[in-house]
Amino acid sequence: MSLSTLRIATRKSALALWQAEHVAALLRAAHPGLAVELVPMSTRGDEILDRPLATIGGKGLFLKELEVAMLEGRAELAVHSLKDVPAELEPGFVLPAILPRADAADAFVSNHHADLAALPHGARVGTSSLRRQAQLRAARPDLQLRDLRGNVGTRLAKLDAGEYDAILLACAGLERLDFAARIRSRLAAPEWLPAPGQAAIAIEARADQPAVHALLRALDDAETRVCITAERAMNHALGGSCTVPVGAWCVRTEHGLDLRGLVGDAASGELIVAGACGAASEPDALGVQVAQALLAQGARALLDRGR
Repeated sequence: MSLSTLRIATRKSALALWQAEHVAALLRAAHPGLAVELVPMSTRGDEILDRPLATIGGKGLFLKELEVAMLEGRAELAVHSLKDVPAELEPGFVLPAILPRADAADAFVSNHHADLAALPHGARVGTSSLRRQAQLRAARPDLQLRDLRGNVGTRLAKLDAGEYDAILLACAGLERLDFAARIRSRLAAPEWLPAPGQAAIAIEARADQPAVHALLRALDDAETRVCITAERAMNHALGGSCTVPVGAWCVRTEHGLDLRGLVGDAASGELIVAGACGAASEPDALGVQVAQALLAQGARALLDRGR
């Protein structure tokens, strides 16, 4: 097989397929004559829906089968929501391209209430994210937080069936699937922090395929990459995974990078927040600096509790 064709391993959910098709269209536009095919696959993370993600191995479950497909030569690349990519990739894999970031805010979705403050006492809110749960507990300790798994359509259907008074989803995912009208209000930085890398699409490939990297380079967004590098470096320095509530938000400023980080406790709503500014040329160092500031405030106890 020549590099006149690229095969994209992707999950079968509507959002994953949208993202893979989006990448395929960008590749075809950047390289006229290049054939791009999708290889839809089911992952353990998609199949096990009756347990919280944190208890069955975390978001890495969404990547494993796609990585095996690349190792076995059934695909040259995989497309992911970057927030689902572990802080440390499996050996032999790299992220040659990160697309421009979309709206990184979380979405408050409800059929009867305008925003988080409008929810009645004891309202039922659905989210499987420990990061969202920790921030919800801090803002509204009276709420009943209930686990919510499944793809975007399934989660909206559960809300519409009356199982929840509100649910939290990612704005970017709703907008990509033409559900932007369901967003009642945005939970946004700096008051509310997203997951590291939220709203960015990452393209993963084998490290030993430079010809594939060369084709992907045209899609890489330098500004998104530098900001997300800082966020992921912070997460990595904390040993972050989906079993601990970690939030991060980095933006470019006229002076460099501004990174804010959060470690929380989903059970108590305790939040530890820190931030720092640094040079855009050293995003990794900035991420480590903010992680150390969080640890200095006692984040280790929350991280250990989460694990």
